[in-house]
This record gives sequence, structure tokens and C-alpha cells, in this order.
Amino acid sequence: MEHSYDLIILLALGFTIALVFGYVTQRLHLSPILGYLLAGVVVSPHTFLAPQLSKLGINIDKNLATQLSEVGVILLLFGVGLHFTLKDLLAVKRVSLPGAIVQSATATVLSTFFLHLLGFPLLSGLIMGMSISVASTVVLVRVLSDNNVLNTSQGHIAIGWLVVEDILSVLILVLLPALRDVAQGGSTGTVEILTSLFVAIGKMGLVAVVILAGGKKVIPWMLTQIARTRSRELFTLAVLAVALLIATGAYYFGASFALGAFFAGMVVGQSKLSEQAAADAMPMKDAFSVLFFVAVGMLFDPNALLENTQLFVMLMGIIIIAKPLAALVVVIGLGYSTLTAFTVAIALSQIGEFSFILAGEANKLDNVKLITDEKYSTLIAAAIVSLALNPLWFRLVPVLENFLLKYPKLWLMLNRRAAQRAKKLGPTKCIKIAEQRRAIVVGYGPVGKTVTKIFQQYEIHPVIIDMNVDTITLLHENGMEAVFGDASKEDILKAAGIEEASYLIITPPDLGSRIPIVGTAREMNGKMKIYSRARYITERAMLETIGVSQVCYEEAEAAVSIAGMVMQEEGANADCISKEAIAIRDKFAKME
Repeated sequence: MEHSYDLIILLALGFTIALVFGYVTQRLHLSPILGYLLAGVVVSPHTFLAPQLSKLGINIDKNLATQLSEVGVILLLFGVGLHFTLKDLLAVKRVSLPGAIVQSATATVLSTFFLHLLGFPLLSGLIMGMSISVASTVVLVRVLSDNNVLNTSQGHIAIGWLVVEDILSVLILVLLPALRDVAQGGSTGTVEILTSLFVAIGKMGLVAVVILAGGKKVIPWMLTQIARTRSRELFTLAVLAVALLIATGAYYFGASFALGAFFAGMVVGQSKLSEQAAADAMPMKDAFSVLFFVAVGMLFDPNALLENTQLFVMLMGIIIIAKPLAALVVVIGLGYSTLTAFTVAIALSQIGEFSFILAGEANKLDNVKLITDEKYSTLIAAAIVSLALNPLWFRLVPVLENFLLKYPKLWLMLNRRAAQRAKKLGPTKCIKIAEQRRAIVVGYGPVGKTVTKIFQQYEIHPVIIDMNVDTITLLHENGMEAVFGDASKEDILKAAGIEEASYLIITPPDLGSRIPIVGTAREMNGKMKIYSRARYITERAMLETIGVSQVCYEEAEAAVSIAGMVMQEEGANADCISKEAIAIRDKFAKME
């Protein structure tokens, strides 16, 4: 009996070539995602390497690669769901639901119109439009994570937006047989199409209820019982089994693997063991995500790009121009900040795995192909280019924000609705602070959040100043006192109560933004303590000159942390580690 080793060959070649190309792109300061895509192109049947490998008896199975990549998508969405509660999902429904609908409608209408001009049937334009309206989950999460915005309000909106797009895509998948009958001139009418639609919605609603409600107690209880065995292998196996089993069950119930895995992660996230579950899933998630990009690259046919240039340009125009503009208008129009609008718009300016699934199913329909082979290959080409460009586009978010800040009138105009939304919340629901000391915290990132909690523990009333109106809105809703604006402005500091403050904490890492804050604040209150974050020891002279009381240097704290790790590993007690930390800080404090 002859054995097949296609799986082992695929894993060996896929990982090795992806490693090489990923390393090269990383060294060139490009996203490794681009390297993984190029690795797939290299081993594609349409390029020079495949025939050479075939002569050696090595054949790359594209279908097997696609299935393995789907495992990466499942694990990725499972990990996202672990940190994305139902409360988070409902919190962004106000923008994600209308946003996804408007953006999908924009892409679909434009695609249908332009494909009709190119001589394609209207139904083909409809399917193609829905295909390019859905962003890649893998790229979206990777880009948000790499830029530290995955667990922010912007990240939650983008993820919620993508979930709605996935649901819309699943509805279209269910309706494809009916659309096929329409294309063939069959008897399917409005009633049959609407019936299929309601059945699809019912199935997905039932999936959500069963997984979120039914598994809320069962799955965390099961994981707890397995954790009590203290077997790391069993716990890892349980996490994988939950993710894959629920995702597969959702698929057979009419939903997608990705949606099922996302809901599974949300259920496990309610358990006290969620952090360990995330840690166990991470290595496998990263490995299979790489295979997803390699599989996409393997589908690329250069000839399709050359023969359908007009279609390719049209698709790219919709993906990187029309879709982001639609998202930008919706997010700003609903009263969110410009930063949130840019983040969501650029994060969604690409297409990916669901695009391939939707267009691929349309391509497979019996007797009629709503998406022909040529259009499918051109869609893949557009996906590869958009996936490669998206991490680069995302780097423009801070550049665009800094550019707009140079034009105050334009900035105020773009953020007018956001400011109005913040005002509608009315007075902040803060506690009475007549007998409490006040502390002002500039910046509500990880450092600002930590310091704020410390102040609350010591019954010192914190007031946050931040330039992200969505952060301020969320703080207001949680009953905290917060001020939206530039902390270097007297009016903003006065609104925060600078005259009565005992402390001013400045957390932004950029020296240029810290200096004017300190100067203005010190003039308004000469008695309060000013504590500032700083990256380098060389900033000390400048900060002390303008009135900072004490500075936390990132260089010094990194040295303290690493030294503590080494000493702890070598058996040093807590007193020795504490004394060494003091000595290191003193040494850095004496440096110029």
C-alpha cells in the first residue's frame, strides 16, 4: 500500500519558505505577512518552482493547505473571543452594525455598477461586491495587535464591525442556491429568497444562544475540572477541543468556522482560566496563521492579473478607497473621534479569507458560475495586494492625526460630532471631593490606568485628561471625572481642577508633548507634585529645569526589572532584590 506524505511535505516546505521570506521582509522593515504571501506565490503551481518540485516527486496540495489555514483562523478568532466579552460586543453595536451595513452596501453597489459596465451580469457584481466588502480576520487582528489597539475602543469597534460583516456574508452563502436559480431563470421568487434569509438568520441566532448561553456554565466548569488534575497537556488539549469542536459545530449549523470559534472564545473568556487558555492556544494559532497566508499566495495566478487589468484596478479602488471612505464617514458621523475613524477605516481596507470562501462557493455552483475562474483569480490578486499593503497603510494613522492637529479648525470640524456626543452625557457622575485630595492624570493608556487605580485605593480623586474622545466618553459612562483636550492648554487644566490638585501625573512618552504640559501646569500650581514618565536619562536636566518633581525613566526601570529577574532566578531573596533596585535607580539618577 502506497502512503501519501502530502501533509508532512506541505508543513515542511510551507514553514521553511515562509520563515525565509518572513525573515527577509522583517529585516527590510516590512510586515512579515508580505513574506508569507510571497512564500505561497513561490510554491504556487503557476510559478517556476512547482514544476521543479514535481520532477522530484513533491506535489503541493492546495486544498490541504487551505484546510490547515482554516485551523489558524479558528484559533485566531478563539483568541480574540477570549478577550472580547458580550458586553464589549453590545457596546459597539451602535457603530458596528450600521457601519458594516453601509460599507458592505457601498462595496456591493459600486462593484455591481462597474462590473455591469465591463459587461458582467448583475448577480456577478452582487457576489463580487459582497466578497470584497469583508475584511480579513487574520490581518485585522494582527495589525491591531501589532499597533497595540486590539483591546481599545477602536479595536473593539473594528472587531464588532468584522463580526457583522461575517454574519452578512453567511447570509449570502445561504442564499447562493436561490441566486443560482435566478441566474438560470428558474422559478425561485421573492418568497423563496426571503424564506432562505429568515432560515439563515434563525440558524445563526440559535448558534449564538446555544454557545453563549448553553456553554456559559458547562465549558468553564469542564475546564476547571481538567485544571484540577494539574496536567498541562490535558488542559491544552481541552482548550483545542473546545475551540475546534464548537467552530465545527457552528459550521454544520450553517454559520462559519470563524464565527463559531469567536463565540467559543467568548464563553471560555468568562472562566477564571481564560488567561491560561489564551497562552496555550497562542503558539499553535501563530503557526497555522502563517499557513493561511501561504495558502492564499498559492492561489495567485499572474496570468489572471494581466488579462483582467481593468477588473483588478476597479476592485483595488473599491477596497482601498471606497471602503475606507465609507467607514470614515459613518464613524465620524456617529460621533466618534477622528483617531477611531482612521483606525477602523484603514484596518478594514483589505479583504481576506471570507472573500475567498464566498467567491469560491459562487464559483462552484452547478451549471452556472456567478464568479468565473478569471474573476476569482483577479479577486485573489486584489486580496494579496491589499493584505500586503494594509500593515503599511496602518502606519499612516499617527501621521494623519499629527497632520490634522497642525490645522486646529479642520481638526475641530472633523471632531465636532464627537465633542457633541461627549457633551450630551451631561455632568460627570463623579463622587463629591470636598474632603478629598485631587490628582490629575494626563493620558489613559496602560500607565495612566495603573496610576489611576493606585490613587483610588488611597482615596485620592483622579481626573483624567486625554485626547481620545471615545476614552473620555467611556470614563464618563463609568462615573469617572475626565476632560477631553490638550493638557498643555490652560483651559483644559483649569477644567480638570489644576489649582486644587496635589499631584500631576504625565504619562505620554514623547518629550515634545510633555514639556508644554509641565510649563503650563507649574505656572498654575506651584505647590503640587509633578511626576513624569521619560524614555531616556538624558531628558533629566530639561525636565528638572521646567519644574518636574520626580521622573520615572524607562531605561532605569528596564534595568531594574531585568536585574530582578536574574537575581530571583539565582535564588536572591526579596530584600536583596529591593536593595539592588534602589542602587540601580540611584546610579541612573546620577547619570547626565
